[in-house]
Amino acid sequence: MTALDTLRGKYIEAISSAADEAALEEVRLAALGKKGEISLKMRELGQMSPEERQTTGAALNRLRDEIDASLRARKQGLADAALDARLKTEWLDVTLPSRPRRAGTIHPVSQVMAELTAIFADMGFAVAEGPQVESDWFNFDALNIPPEHPARQEHDTFFMARAEGDDRPPHVLRTHTSPVQIRAMQAQGAPIRVIAPGRVYRMDMDQTHTPMFHQVEGLAIDRDISMANLKWVLEEFCRAFFEVPSVELRFRASHFPFTEPSAEVDIRCSWEGGQLRIGEGDGWLEILGSGMVHPKVLAAAGVNPDEWQGFAFGMGIDRIAMLKYGIPDLRAFFESDLRWLRHYGFAALDMPDLAGGLSR
Repeated sequence: MTALDTLRGKYIEAISSAADEAALEEVRLAALGKKGEISLKMRELGQMSPEERQTTGAALNRLRDEIDASLRARKQGLADAALDARLKTEWLDVTLPSRPRRAGTIHPVSQVMAELTAIFADMGFAVAEGPQVESDWFNFDALNIPPEHPARQEHDTFFMARAEGDDRPPHVLRTHTSPVQIRAMQAQGAPIRVIAPGRVYRMDMDQTHTPMFHQVEGLAIDRDISMANLKWVLEEFCRAFFEVPSVELRFRASHFPFTEPSAEVDIRCSWEGGQLRIGEGDGWLEILGSGMVHPKVLAAAGVNPDEWQGFAFGMGIDRIAMLKYGIPDLRAFFESDLRWLRHYGFAALDMPDLAGGLSR
């Protein structure tokens, strides 16, 4: 038996006998450390003749690789044994029910906004967006709202402060999403068919009003659009949104600066046992305002009113959400918790898709 065979047997036995990783590390240092036996023998190769160096060097390399492989295998074995011992003392009963997790839910306003977007998308309306802080021109002037209009007074509108000496017209928190219609017409021209859902701001606060609420406005511009087209669009929307086979709408003459003629729209309904029923009964409930786009509004948006005409409408998203889901107080939208949401039928993460169904 050669000296290398003796060295091999010594360290293979020491590796097998190592009881833990600390003992195994001591064996590694004794064999392969900087001052280990095998490392020192590798240094002696420089003193040998070329023939001896070739033979002894190859044998030492094989020995070093074998010892290193044995060390790795023993280390893995010790780790596996430690894991087995731990698993015998730690166990998990997978038959037990899981810990309860709090479920999230989509907010009613967001759900209703997605519902109406899907409905209008089926009728060819795209979604348009705009800034919530608007210039005086986009929010009022372009929409044919004169300076003496109540909406331009500070008790109705949130005006942004200007620095002293800045005489430019003030910016406002938009009071409606109608400015988006102006921006859309400026960007796309005519024909156009868009809805503009989003947040708006007015200085109101009671059971049916909040300083921040949500509106959706619709706009359709083409060469031969009439009030009849408007009536059909609103009927189709109400039928799909309120999930009733038929609806009856009543148009009442009204006045809005940005439409001419203008009409308030009521929907036939009834109250039975304190519950609102849409599409039946002898009562009427106002749900939105509408009309044919005023020629001055078209001109302000860069659309020739001698060639194009169209209709516009606007409704409160919070309001129609209250009507559909029987929510009595608008302020509840901002003071809700999961129990309240579940009470009104809003399940966790139910989202309407463009096909009219619900997806998770």
